[in-house]
Formats: sequence, C-alpha cells, structure tokens
Amino acid sequence: MITLRNLHKSFGTQKVLDGLSLEIPAGKITAVIGPSGEGKSVLLKHLIGLLQPDSGEVEVDGESILGLRRSQLNRIREKFGMLFQNVALFDSMTVFENVAFPLQEKTSLPVDEIRRRVITALEDVGLKNVENKFPDELSGGMKKRVGLARAVVLNPRIILFDEPTTGLDPIIKRAIHQLIKDTHAKFGFTAVIVSHEIPEIFDVAQNVAMLFRGEILQHGTPEEIINSDHPAVRQFISGSLDGPIQMT
Repeated sequence: MITLRNLHKSFGTQKVLDGLSLEIPAGKITAVIGPSGEGKSVLLKHLIGLLQPDSGEVEVDGESILGLRRSQLNRIREKFGMLFQNVALFDSMTVFENVAFPLQEKTSLPVDEIRRRVITALEDVGLKNVENKFPDELSGGMKKRVGLARAVVLNPRIILFDEPTTGLDPIIKRAIHQLIKDTHAKFGFTAVIVSHEIPEIFDVAQNVAMLFRGEILQHGTPEEIINSDHPAVRQFISGSLDGPIQMT
C-alpha cells in the first residue's frame, strides 16, 4: 500500500498540493483524474521520491520515503516501474537495448538470461520480431508497448503510468488500456494511472481518485465516482467544463 498524508507542495507562489491525502491499495489499479494543471504528474513524482513535499508524509509499504539517503531511496525505487507520458525511449538504441537497459543497469544477469527476459517482456505486450528496430521505426502505439515492456521487465511491485494514452487515436487508446488491464491481471502489480481519458479510464481502474485544487475531492470505485453527487466531480466527468468547476 502507498499512503499519502496531508501533502503540501508549492513552486514559488504556486500551491500545487494542498493537504492531499490518499491511500493506494496494493495489487489494484488506481486512476488519478482531474483537470489539466492540477498537479497529477507532480503527485506521481512524490510517490517515487523525485519530488519532496514541503510537508506531509509519503509511505510505501509502511515505510516513509522522506529524508532517506540516496542508497535507501534507490532501494525503495527498485519496487517501481514507470511508463512515461512521452515513453522516453532512447532513440539511439534498438527496442531490445531499450528494454534490456534496466536489466543491465540493475542486475548482474548473464547475457542469455537478459535476452530471454527481454523477448518474453516484448511478447507479453504483444510485440514479436521488433527487437532490432529503432524507436523511430515504430508507431505511437508500438512505442507505448515497448515502454510497458521496459517497465515490467524487472517485475516491479508498483508501476506508475503518466498519461499512457496521450496522443493516440481512439482505437489505439482502447488497445493500450486493454493491454494495461491484461498485464496487470498477469503480474498483479499495484498500478497508479494519471489520466484525462473520461469515461474510458473507468473501465480500466478499480479505484479512482479525483484531484482538484491540490486535494482529493473524492476517492472510490469507478461506480461511486460516476454516481457522485459532488458537483465538481459530476461536472468534470460529464465534460461540462465551459465554466469554472463548482465546489458546492
């Protein structure tokens, strides 16, 4: 379980997180939704220690990650994989080299075992015979699949997804969402997905939290969020954003 308690974070005079609290259950897919610019990616960076809050607490499996030495924080980070919004593949590396990179950096596995794991990870995300291609030879959806293969190749306990379907057409978006569900069903990791894809994300997530004005307005099952009587939540999920979101 990941626990966030009363997180505050500002950048200069801009307050981004304002007393945010959230429990992310182990082994489930939790989606964090909300309007653009509300700090969803900032929240993800706090989970993995890339940002430190001004105040508050972040715990991973009951252990606070704040104020840790680099070696201690790296131990916590070994529990995580991440699929970045822009995928962040190395253009000068082949698909194989991109997926193999974390294995080469963090393990002492022999070459044959690294190759076996890379090919297996690629097959798990529906890719075959692409290991010698370069990222610029791939479609956007294929790049996302390679990024997911790299995220799962170390068999992490937690995977963070930062807008995993940004820039993809509706058909590919649905395919990536289904891939996330299928991969989660196979490996059972804890997933946190930052997403703007409403209502599609409700078919992927088992828990949903809405972030607005620096705090979690509501957290529950997709059905609870869809049927929420909170005016701001209802306005956001209905897509009626022509005016300011109403809090009451």
